[in-house]
Amino acid sequence: MASDIRTSELKEPVDVAEYLFRRLHEVGIRGVHGVPGDYNLVALDYIPRAGLNWVGNVNELNAGYAADGYARIKGISAVVTTFGVGELSLLNAIAGAYSEFVPIVHIVGTPSTLSQKDGMLLHHTLGNGNFEVFSEMSKNISCAMAKLNDPHEAATLIDNAIRECWVQSRPVYITLPTDMVQKKIEGERLKKPIELNHPPNQAEKEDYVVDIVLKYLHAAKNPIILVDACAQRHRVLDEVHELIEKSNLPTFVAPMGKGAVNETLPNYGGVYAGDGSNEGVRDRVESSDLILSIGAIKSDFNTAGFTYRISQLSTIDFHSDYVRVKYSEYPGVRMQGVLKKVVAKMGKLNIQPGPTASNKIAQEHKEMSNNEVISHDWLWPRVGQWLQPDDIVITETGTANFGIWETKFPKGVSALSQVLWGSIGYSVGACQGAALAARETGNRRTVLFVGDGSFELTAQEVSTMIRQGLKPIIFLINNEGYTIERYIHGFEASYNDISQWKYTDLIPTFGGTPENSKTYQVKTKQEAEDLFNDKEFAAAGKLQFVELFMPKEDAPKALKLTAEASAKNNAKQ
Repeated sequence: MASDIRTSELKEPVDVAEYLFRRLHEVGIRGVHGVPGDYNLVALDYIPRAGLNWVGNVNELNAGYAADGYARIKGISAVVTTFGVGELSLLNAIAGAYSEFVPIVHIVGTPSTLSQKDGMLLHHTLGNGNFEVFSEMSKNISCAMAKLNDPHEAATLIDNAIRECWVQSRPVYITLPTDMVQKKIEGERLKKPIELNHPPNQAEKEDYVVDIVLKYLHAAKNPIILVDACAQRHRVLDEVHELIEKSNLPTFVAPMGKGAVNETLPNYGGVYAGDGSNEGVRDRVESSDLILSIGAIKSDFNTAGFTYRISQLSTIDFHSDYVRVKYSEYPGVRMQGVLKKVVAKMGKLNIQPGPTASNKIAQEHKEMSNNEVISHDWLWPRVGQWLQPDDIVITETGTANFGIWETKFPKGVSALSQVLWGSIGYSVGACQGAALAARETGNRRTVLFVGDGSFELTAQEVSTMIRQGLKPIIFLINNEGYTIERYIHGFEASYNDISQWKYTDLIPTFGGTPENSKTYQVKTKQEAEDLFNDKEFAAAGKLQFVELFMPKEDAPKALKLTAEASAKNNAKQ
């Protein structure tokens, strides 16, 4: 057990927990997610003292999903759990955040350092005296670990963990033993903010890479830009938009990059995902002789089952810690500095126009008879017509994730999805976190599209939304079960069926009243059209829950293609 720091040695004594939460406040966090437990209770008392708000979630998994959604809007988030049972319930969400480069500070209240040293047989343990086993589980899904077992090291460890969380854009893990919460440490260092900026690239190396990029860019006859998720996660969207607008090159996004680009720009062409691309996009991208690929994550669902047909010999990849020009890689050269200089020096380029995205509904899907069912081919372009600038749109793994590819966004829309990790149920918790972040940053409208099967995993988080006074618009797609799984294998198998809940009855069950919530059931295109045209509905003055009935056998084209490719990949011997 570490010795205390004498208070007389400290210029501005502050408790460890207060120091930690004040640092979280400093980096922009205002709402802290989590679930209370006896090993974190005293620490939670410090949250309001640091100017933070305790959210309080229904369970740890939902808390993790909510923290993920919050971080994608605010830039970083925090979640507090208790030792063992609490932190393990969170790990699926943390793994997803690690996979998709989402910065979450995970704080675990643990037994006292003395109890750990003596190997006491405490609750929430495995009963073997090993207090390190759970932190070891988190080690491979955290970019930094900070075990606050010694007051002499606590401030340094806290600052380093928060910095790494921000800089690497991935989760970090901090343990706070019960006997460390109120230990005194030096508070004077709080006057100096944590340094969150990367050091600049080595100038000579950066200039060399810029010259090579420009050489190929000027030689190209029909270059294009392809933007993906890591452009968002690593905060280079300002540089990306400057490149798009000044170059006027045809610009496309990968599915995980939806929302990264202003889709109202005249040179925006739509979503590229191999065989699952928007109309006209695949031919334009794959015929290009140079692709400026920014922040790519070439996973199966992000490429419609690895159906990209892009040669590395025609690609320049920009990433957070390297640039790759064709087959030559330049490690340690961050894309931000390179993109800035490329924009400044690029001059006139050869441009061949590409396709333009739209929310036009094909003539054959416009039928509006009284009994016309809602189809995916009709729904997603119509959603694009209904969305407003600066909306936050969350889509669940499954039909919504793939359907949104067919939606052209207004300016400023943020899109949240979990294409790589793909944990069903994610979007409901993420909606709560995003809606909270939206309220903190100007009350942006928050819209969720979730399938019935996914919703049943995490439905309880709607009660947190109601308790916190949040006002999302939730579209629940009732299509009788696990659609993407049906298309991969077992279309009529019972394991892809779910219990048919009375979904709209859940809102009053979770505490909804006519004053703070409203529910709808929509079964035809005309009913959906009437709802989209309802100004009170669009104003989002309260939580609104829409049960949207769609045919079991219907699915977006991109989902069908990706599911087929996934089934073939799973069957490989």
